[in-house]
Amino acid sequence: MHNRMKALMESEGLPYSRRTHTYNSRLAQELAKWADTKPGREGIHGALYRAYFVDLRNIGDPGVLVDVARSVGLPADEVHDLLVNRRFQEAVDADWEKARRYGITGVPSFIAGTYKLVGAHPYDALAQFVTAAGAQPRESV
Repeated sequence: MHNRMKALMESEGLPYSRRTHTYNSRLAQELAKWADTKPGREGIHGALYRAYFVDLRNIGDPGVLVDVARSVGLPADEVHDLLVNRRFQEAVDADWEKARRYGITGVPSFIAGTYKLVGAHPYDALAQFVTAAGAQPRESV
């Protein structure tokens, strides 16, 4: 599995390290959901990817998550409060429930119309997926 994932990531120009541990990502999901409501949110997903898949950090550790958020300019005190008080727990629960309704069993998962694609795939496979679902290519500017 590692070799497949490393090849997929390398083909897209993304770094990927060999993990020896798997960490619970629930708090990271809550952080990302919150960050999506804030200015500066653009960097959090990439920073969480890098922390987990490249730097091999425990994204289940609130201290690690505060550091990751701070690295992209999100306020550490708000992040700490968010994680301690679990302010986005219900929002992530709702996302999980929606995923169950769609029959999603893994991440990443993509849904477009009645089509579903589960797992990491190269760009060409994603392009074929959205085209099959009816997306029209943008005209070049």
